[in-house]
Amino acid sequence: MAQVVTAAPPVPPREVFRRFWPYTRGGRRWLVPLVVLSLTGPAVDAAELWLFKFVVDDVLVGRELRPFLWIAPAYLGLVLCSGILGYADDVTSTWVGERFLLALRADVFRHVQGLSLGFFERRRLGDVLSRVTGDVDAVETFLLSGVTDALYYVISLGVYLGMLLYLRWDLTLLALVVVPLFWGAARYFSRLVREASRERRRRGGALGAIAEESLGNVVLVQAYNRQAWEARRFERENTGRFRAAMASARIRAVYAPAVEFVEVTGGLAVLALGTWKLAQGQLTLGGLLVFLALIGKLYSPVHGLSGLGTTFYTASAAAERIIELLDERPQVTEAAGARRLRRARGTLEFDGVWFRYPGTEAWALSDVSFRAAPGETVALVGASGSGKSTLAKLQLRFYDPDRGAVRLDGSDLRELSLTDVRENIAVVLQETLVFHGTVRENIAYGRPSATEAEIVAAARAADAHEFVERLPDGYDTLVGQRGRTLSGGQCRRLAIARAMIRDAPVLLLDEPTAGLDVRSARRVMEPLRRLMAGRTTVVVSHQLPTVRDATRIVVLDHGRVVEDGAPADLLGRQGPYALLHRLGSGAVLS
Repeated sequence: MAQVVTAAPPVPPREVFRRFWPYTRGGRRWLVPLVVLSLTGPAVDAAELWLFKFVVDDVLVGRELRPFLWIAPAYLGLVLCSGILGYADDVTSTWVGERFLLALRADVFRHVQGLSLGFFERRRLGDVLSRVTGDVDAVETFLLSGVTDALYYVISLGVYLGMLLYLRWDLTLLALVVVPLFWGAARYFSRLVREASRERRRRGGALGAIAEESLGNVVLVQAYNRQAWEARRFERENTGRFRAAMASARIRAVYAPAVEFVEVTGGLAVLALGTWKLAQGQLTLGGLLVFLALIGKLYSPVHGLSGLGTTFYTASAAAERIIELLDERPQVTEAAGARRLRRARGTLEFDGVWFRYPGTEAWALSDVSFRAAPGETVALVGASGSGKSTLAKLQLRFYDPDRGAVRLDGSDLRELSLTDVRENIAVVLQETLVFHGTVRENIAYGRPSATEAEIVAAARAADAHEFVERLPDGYDTLVGQRGRTLSGGQCRRLAIARAMIRDAPVLLLDEPTAGLDVRSARRVMEPLRRLMAGRTTVVVSHQLPTVRDATRIVVLDHGRVVEDGAPADLLGRQGPYALLHRLGSGAVLS
């Protein structure tokens, strides 16, 4: 069975650091304070343990209370200092980490927003969402939290090792004999964890993709009683993620007691030699107890440093998925020195356009040519799969033609600023796209700077003002995700109002009455005519009433233009368009 989401290509840790280190720019000035805090923390801990030596040797063994009078306040002062340093360390490290995530998450989202339509047509949206959210968080662990922890462990190791050597160098060397075993265990288990983590991340992306697809089409799922099938599909990926998580857990479960065994072995060896030296009078009881406590402190950073390998490899699996996403490049890019285009006149021309979708061999369009002048309405008609929607995508420059050119006011779209090209086109799509926001926000999406008067005027022109006023909160009414609180016709009129407020010279209507009943379609046609007036309009439709007002008809068949002309002329030719016309109002060309 094909994988729902494929694994990202492996990336060396050095390359991961190189790619993401620039995102730490905003918090680098706080790295020095973090180093200072990492240095003072272990020093305070060591000082607390050193005071314990005086308590044992001078107070308990020596049976003298006077030293306790200065030891107690000193110890309280160290505890207070430790609390303040811990607070400063937690707040600073969190601020640096969150600033990193803020910059990276925003950059990844901007990058994904800038990718061409082809990327979204071949990728699972749920997997993309999983990368933009969960995987980004894991990168911070790899680059900042992990590095900060490593720095803390190294400094702690230096402080505790220095104190141990000062106390008893011979016992310290004995304690260090087991350190290579820590590193050996960490190296072995880290490789196993990395593979399990990659699979877990991949399965997590697949889970998100299936959930988004199934819940986004819940009406279809329930209408066809496919809930059980969707649940099994989700369960299959969920089980895969569970197995990957358990594989990782088993590895960690074996690693933890193995390291603990090494740690206890070293501690027992030190205890044995230390007890002998205590019996020989070469070491005080307080010195031995503090030494043993410091050994525990020493093994903690050694254990932590060795365990960072597994943490890094777990986080690197997420980093690889983000890098794969950032390495995606838009298929449509703006040329260097692209010309700016202010308000276009609106002359649109397809000149000998050939196009096929990436990864396919068949031509979606073959030598398509037609021209639309300002004030003209060109209707593209044809059977499903004839290339109508592909022409619309080329007009918006979601794709570029392989041969030929699409021109606006005589200029190839590839020579113009991509932003300016789209600013000069207003669209009303077959799938009426309405955001979860207010009516006002959805209309103003066409031009965010629009005033309240302009929004109301656009709604009136789209025949939407009347029903909007009847809504509970008028223009402040939330329409729900994808406009689910509105009817299909009401959503369509909001889309028309959005296109009207954009006031672009070129208008693209992609099946603007599809899915509406006859009455709703007629209600929508009148504001559509007002929208089309004076603009260069390209209409993609099967519906005869929608194309009846066209000044020119272009009939497509398998990506080729088979008829082109005025409606009256095409009716006289008795060709495909005449056949459509005979089938009657609302018929479909097939």
